[in-house]
Amino acid sequence: MVDSKQIVDGFKSIQDEICSGLESLDGKGVFREDNWDRSGGGGGRTRVIREGNFLEKGGVNFSYVHGELTDLMRREMGMKGEKWLATGVSIVLHPISPMVPIIHMNIRYFELDDGREWWFGGGVDLTPHYIDVEMTKKFHNGVKSICDSFTNTAYDTYKKWADDYFYLSHRDETRGVGGIFFDHLNENTGKNKDEIFEFVCNVGRNFVPLYKEQVEATRNKGYGELEKQWQLIRRGRYVEFNLVWDRGTKFGLVSNGRTESILMSLPITAGWEYQFDPSDDPEAQKTLSLLKRDINWVDFDCESEGT
Repeated sequence: MVDSKQIVDGFKSIQDEICSGLESLDGKGVFREDNWDRSGGGGGRTRVIREGNFLEKGGVNFSYVHGELTDLMRREMGMKGEKWLATGVSIVLHPISPMVPIIHMNIRYFELDDGREWWFGGGVDLTPHYIDVEMTKKFHNGVKSICDSFTNTAYDTYKKWADDYFYLSHRDETRGVGGIFFDHLNENTGKNKDEIFEFVCNVGRNFVPLYKEQVEATRNKGYGELEKQWQLIRRGRYVEFNLVWDRGTKFGLVSNGRTESILMSLPITAGWEYQFDPSDDPEAQKTLSLLKRDINWVDFDCESEGT
């Protein structure tokens, strides 16, 4: 059965593969690596890319941290035990063009008290500034194929989980078009630890192909100031979710994590306009109409959805 060292090594390899793939896809930007140590135990490799051909800012983080459970962690995160260990790879990419979507991926492993309790989590989700229905369908079909290799119910379960998780309840809208989200995958899933680890690694290794398809279809689309303004508004929504609702951000802060790496997910610029009115941008209005949970993107029918 796979152990924590093998999981750490596997996640580090996935970080390397993704960074290499993204540098090739961008064609200009190069990741800068920042190695760091956590005073309470462990550390990580933060890699940031900026001012590329299509990537304005992106990060591919690896971390392996451990320590003693604090009262704050028990209270805020509902954790039990004495010792904890966490490792994972986390990615957020913010493109220059408002026609290219934001994307996020995370794969992670957590254990308590030297493996007495363990689980995997993660997911991948897409946040277009402007929703392209056909590209969204392709993304969801690609994600579904990964899930289908794990179990025949995984996509429906994890897609629903993503819809509910990546949701700004204070706005009554989803962060984007979702994807998959899963947490606390352990032997209770009916799969053993090796099988779950393989699935999680498949999510990681399919990240670049999934995003490459999106980028190649959208990177050469034209845009102007109207679209850039909308991009700033949508980035603002992204920031709101990450700072208000995201559990990973919360865990990083309450576990005395590295703030610069935790907040790597935020864009360089974002915008908030009081009572912003997108009535002069029909595509923005269309996007707002599709920021809903429980849309069947795999079999999406524009006519039946009224778009």
